[in-house]
Amino acid sequence: MVEVINMPRLSDTMEEGTVAKWLFKVGDKIREGDILAEIETDKATMEFESFYEGTLLHIGVQEGETVDVDVLLAIIGDKNEDISEIIKGNSSSSLPEEKKGSENNVETPISEEITKTNAINIPEGVEVITMPRLSDTMTEGTVALWNKKIGDIVEEGDILAEIETDKATMEFESFYTGTLLEIGIKEGESALVDSVLAIIGPKGTDITGILESYKSVSGKVETTTTSEIKTTTPVVVEKQEATKTVSSQNTTPEGERVFISPLAKKLADEKGINLQQVVGSGENGRIIKRDIENYQPVSSGASAYVPVGVESFEEVKNSQMRKVIAKRLGESKFMAPHYYLTVELDMDHAMAARKAINSAPDVKVSFNDMIVKACAMALRKHPKVNSHWTDTSTLLAKHIHIGVAVAVDDGLLVPVLKFADQMTFNQIGTTVKELAGKARNKKLSPEEMDGSTFTVSNLGMFGIKEFTSIINQPNSAILSVGAIVEKPVVKNGQLAVGNTMILTLACDHRTVDGATGAAFLQTLRAYIESPVTMFV
Repeated sequence: MVEVINMPRLSDTMEEGTVAKWLFKVGDKIREGDILAEIETDKATMEFESFYEGTLLHIGVQEGETVDVDVLLAIIGDKNEDISEIIKGNSSSSLPEEKKGSENNVETPISEEITKTNAINIPEGVEVITMPRLSDTMTEGTVALWNKKIGDIVEEGDILAEIETDKATMEFESFYTGTLLEIGIKEGESALVDSVLAIIGPKGTDITGILESYKSVSGKVETTTTSEIKTTTPVVVEKQEATKTVSSQNTTPEGERVFISPLAKKLADEKGINLQQVVGSGENGRIIKRDIENYQPVSSGASAYVPVGVESFEEVKNSQMRKVIAKRLGESKFMAPHYYLTVELDMDHAMAARKAINSAPDVKVSFNDMIVKACAMALRKHPKVNSHWTDTSTLLAKHIHIGVAVAVDDGLLVPVLKFADQMTFNQIGTTVKELAGKARNKKLSPEEMDGSTFTVSNLGMFGIKEFTSIINQPNSAILSVGAIVEKPVVKNGQLAVGNTMILTLACDHRTVDGATGAAFLQTLRAYIESPVTMFV
């Protein structure tokens, strides 16, 4: 199914956007939550994520190109799908529903109605903030949380509220400085895009009637706590020309107003750049991110002083993967009562067995493959460990699906070996290698990461001797595998050089008691220390 993505309006004043960078190219596979592009608005440069899955069939706006809001940005659909009719000209199939049809059916813009009737006059320094359209499909938003209350001082860049869209809950920052004079949409209320969200201005300003007048001009803007929302048209409001109340952070030492986006201001502070020497390329001369990145110090004797030892941070946006990892592991750690059991294994026989196995042609078995096989066989003997908790019962899985944690650039993925107890060493090794490769290339399908009943996390290959893991819900346990270490050991009452490995089992105490976990580790130890027993 074809999905047409238009340039979103990412702030309440955004009229056009610039594609700073595409993170995918035509033909690439897109998953829901992938960051499609970085879009530069009149306020900041923001990551724009895809809310659809499919193949990127068309890019409508090239890097560095600026277009109006609602212009075709991209098309996602099934591979080889015909989209020629959508791309050709300004096809009606790429337009929003309310714009389709003949010109005779187009409603008169509200801005024209205001001009003909009673335009709203707003006092000097007052800013009316409307519900922004934070995704290309958003028609309404819900205020999940207000971070400010009426009477509070608001600085440019402060997070005003958290707004829940049809796709996600997002932080909404203020682009103005002043006092919060009015809140138009209460927490938990939903309202159409362009409804009055808040009013900011100088303390004590009389704003009587602004909210009501704004609604009466549109004649359609309403707030509601239900999902039934009427169609509305954005309101265009006339303002008196006035000097805005601004933060001293956005003025020069001489008090001159500097128009700059929050992101550009942050970069300039980090680099110690004098804003008086920067020429803005944004709307109305606004300084934006690329102006700071491309800035070259003047060479006419004036120096751009870069301080030494300035405290700074690099802001790295949380990817969807990191957000999911944080959410799920947080839930696991704080909901499941974890406890840990640790054993140290004698690996001399395992090392000799692996060497013998790998002497056969076309066979390459790793210690991790041997551990996965041993876990699968031990789980068959201890089914309570191969379980998960529900509010009403404990489910004992009759099948054994082992997840193998794989580190990737953005975090951690856990591909799953289905029916691992029925696989040979060689089959386990081949499957793990294939799934790990897919994980690192972000090619894993949801089915390949779903359904694990037990998880193995191996950091021994990175030289980590011992560690603990957080249980991968809904599993009841996860095994942490350390490195094989050569060290002095006592054998038959004599000091000798041996090879040992530490395993730590994290258990959910709701389903796995201490004795159960200990018995599982005893069986696991027997299999790994004497691999020949796994062939019996």
